[in-house]
Amino acid sequence: MKPTHLFGSLTLLASILFTTAARAESANDRAAVEATGQAIRTAFAAGNVVEIMKYHHPDVRKALSFQNVVVGRDAVAAGLQDSFRQFHLEFVENNVESLLIEENTAVEQTVFTIKATPIAGGQPSLYHGRTMVV
Repeated sequence: MKPTHLFGSLTLLASILFTTAARAESANDRAAVEATGQAIRTAFAAGNVVEIMKYHHPDVRKALSFQNVVVGRDAVAAGLQDSFRQFHLEFVENNVESLLIEENTAVEQTVFTIKATPIAGGQPSLYHGRTMVV
């Protein structure tokens, strides 16, 4: 897998993994967002695509790069499965810049770093990005 494709697969995952609240409607809302993020990170560390996809809308749209948008839960899952077959992935940075919760909608912006270690051996690579999740 080319690094560009790996980064795209990692970006889609990163878009939901960050949950430190900067602003939220209530402590319960913050706790719910944090619990969701922890569950996703746990599934991510285990390479559990089925669990990760439980947190994606069936019509999810993931902008993996400027020209690459993946549409639908099945397409996102396929990209993740491909990445997990080739790499052990670990989030090493998880900095939420902002979180706004209004009623049933949360908008979160995060800066992340993912360490990708090839399963077949070799040196790990770091991928940095920024994501917004609604």
